[in-house]
Order: sequence, then C-alpha cells, then structure tokens
Amino acid sequence: MARRSKPPARETALITGASGGIGASLARQFACGGFDLVLVARSRDKLEELAEEIRAEHGLNVTVLPADLSVHGAPKTLFDAVKKKKLEIDILVNNAGVLEMGAFAAMTPERHQELINLNVVVLTDMVSRFVEPMIERGRGRILNVASIAAFQPVPSLATYAATKAYVLSLTESLSEELKHSGVTVTALCPGITETGMVAQAREANPAASQLPPFMIGDVDDVAAQGYAACMAGEVIRVPGALNYAASIAARAAPKWAVRAVTGMMGRFAI
Repeated sequence: MARRSKPPARETALITGASGGIGASLARQFACGGFDLVLVARSRDKLEELAEEIRAEHGLNVTVLPADLSVHGAPKTLFDAVKKKKLEIDILVNNAGVLEMGAFAAMTPERHQELINLNVVVLTDMVSRFVEPMIERGRGRILNVASIAAFQPVPSLATYAATKAYVLSLTESLSEELKHSGVTVTALCPGITETGMVAQAREANPAASQLPPFMIGDVDDVAAQGYAACMAGEVIRVPGALNYAASIAARAAPKWAVRAVTGMMGRFAI
C-alpha cells in the first residue's frame, strides 16, 4: 500500500484584543483563511464564545488564553504560555489597545500612562518576543493595528494619536529591517470604526456623537482589509477612500497646514 503523504500543518495566528470589535472580526477573517487561532483578551467568556463559534463553523484548533496585557510582565507570561503549549505562532496580530478622547490636561497622568503602556510598551514587547522565532524559521507575519490618527496630530486625542504614530513608525522601520528575512510587518490604519471602544467614546463626548454615518467604518470591512494586507505583505493599509485621501494629504501637506486643520477639528471635539 502506498504511504500517504502527511498533510501540511495549518499555520497559527495569535490575535490580541480578540474578544470584540476589530479583533474578533480579524479572528473570523483568519479562520476563513484556514488558520488555527490563539485568542487573547481579558474576557474569558467572550473568547470562549468566539472560539466555539469558529470551531463549529471551520473545524479549526482555537486556543483561548485570557490575559490582561496591561499588567506588568503580561507579554512574557503570554509568550511563555504559548511556548509551553508548543504552539508555533506564524502570524502575530497586535490589536489590543485603548482610546481616550478629551482635553490632554483633563486626563490624569495615570491615564496617559495607561494609553502609552498598552498601545506602545506592550505592543513593542509582543513584537520583540514573537519576531525572534519567526526570523529563525525564515517566515512569519506581523499585523499591528494602528490608526488614521497616526498620520497627523489630533487635539482631543493627543496621547492616543502619538501612540499610534509610534506604532506606524515601528512598523515601517521593521518592514525595512526585516525585508530579506521572510518576515513581513503590516500596519492597519483604520479611521473611526463602529466598535465598542469607539461607541463608548461617542457616548462620553457630545461632539463625537454627532459624527455623520459616512465617517464611521464597518468593522468587518476594516478587518477584511487588514487580513488582505497582512497576507499580501503590504506595509500600510488605510481602509476607506476618505481615510486614504486624508493620510496622503497629511503626509504631503506642510506641517503647519495639517496642524491648522486638525487643530480646528480637534478643539471642536473638546
């Protein structure tokens, strides 16, 4: 009897902030692509619910690892847990993040640090730990969820925009540094997207609640574009024609002009 060839092993994607919003939609996108998943977020119940849905629909292996990544040392603990389970992460999706809208001076120093910690420190820690095995294997992908706010200063979102500018810069730098390594790094830069986090910001801020519907992106479309960009090895993907035009204008226009426009809009939102 002829020996059957061993079927190729499925690749695995680890997604942070996977309990809802863009993260959950990205998990569904990667599941449709046939990837086994490692889902990370604080809420075990929401992760388990999503995992059961994906297992039932796609028959994939889905590992749930609840974790509060804002806790000191959490990225290392997560990396060690993945290693202990002998899981090989082929794609790292850094989606976990936090947004706060309002006047910079009205926010506490502790809140500013929370934004910087999760959006910058934790993301960097995750990349630095998971990229090393990818480089050793000569293949891998990283998808960092940034924001359209990364392209310009945004009064009323000063710290958030600054953290996302860091994410974009880190992504662009690593994409060049790792160009011949077999590892690609992509930044997904959505505009305002209908997620739970944005809904909370709109409820808390009267100006934000008046945003017209055409300015608010669909979460599934954003995730689909993020998945496509990651798989294609694109460096930057900005979903939505309006957002894309704004990102081009922000890079092409003089800094003073960008500040004038975003300043006028940002002050209105405070």
